[in-house]
Amino acid sequence: MSSVTIRLPRQGAGLALLQKYGVYLAIVLILVANLLVTPNFFTVDNLRTQLVQVVPVLIVALGMALVIGTEGIDLSVGASMAMAAAVLPLYIGYGFVPALIIALVAALVIGLTNGVLVAFVGVQPIVATLSLMVAGRGLALLVAGEQLRPVIDPSVLALGRGTVFGVPWAVLIAAALVAIIAVLVNRTTFGKQLVAVGGNRRAAELAGLPVKRILLVIYLVCAVLAAVAGIIGTARLAASVPSTIGNLIELSAITAVVVGGTPLSGGQVKIAGTVAGALLLQIITATLVKHNVPDAYSQIIQAAIIVVAVYIQRGKVFTK
Repeated sequence: MSSVTIRLPRQGAGLALLQKYGVYLAIVLILVANLLVTPNFFTVDNLRTQLVQVVPVLIVALGMALVIGTEGIDLSVGASMAMAAAVLPLYIGYGFVPALIIALVAALVIGLTNGVLVAFVGVQPIVATLSLMVAGRGLALLVAGEQLRPVIDPSVLALGRGTVFGVPWAVLIAAALVAIIAVLVNRTTFGKQLVAVGGNRRAAELAGLPVKRILLVIYLVCAVLAAVAGIIGTARLAASVPSTIGNLIELSAITAVVVGGTPLSGGQVKIAGTVAGALLLQIITATLVKHNVPDAYSQIIQAAIIVVAVYIQRGKVFTK
């Protein structure tokens, strides 16, 4: 039976606008709703709290956007967070900077393993990273001795609780990372190569692009960003809890990326959209909390948002 493609011209323009600006429209609508029905939502303290709370998801989502841009997925970001959180208190006695470097390197091992499996061994990204999702967190628990460890170093705590002219350090770090990743994607040759690999890997190989190296670097960057999120999360809690930190954050990160307009089929990376997607999820969660809605509903809503976002991305052309 032959395949017939049916295009819907009248719906096409509106759907294209929804794909491009839908996440921003959703943020505006929810903010307006909160202005009308949620008391004290727009206080300075609450807005600052929401910005701090969105930081871990946003930082992880930046790395996830790069991976999805190559038509991959990384389910091990929570394990990378747990590994960094487990290692950090063990080496804080050597100094703030050495401890941070060692924690990042520990998470890099997970990213390196992912990159090697995907780029050089040829394992599917979802399989490779699912393996590291389980093994990485198990290793983090072994490193931590399956114990909660307090973190009292003031330099570390400042990352999660300190401010500069009233702006939390965590927010400043996230903003800096957003700027760096945006420049990487939009202004560098590497960013163009990344998009080319995600758009058509075979064509990229034939064009002479270093596809394997690009994939390896992307998974390394994703692991490092997840580690940064884990360090900030540990600083906020003033404790290393590798058993729980980063649980299900891969769901939130993927949702933020997809809702922000980066297709799961790869070939595009929307950094501004990813930031907006992370903010949308945080606003939805905060709204539900303010109205005493159980957290389980937040997870269900995130799953529903993924389905709707993917449908919108694929909805402008229907095949019969």
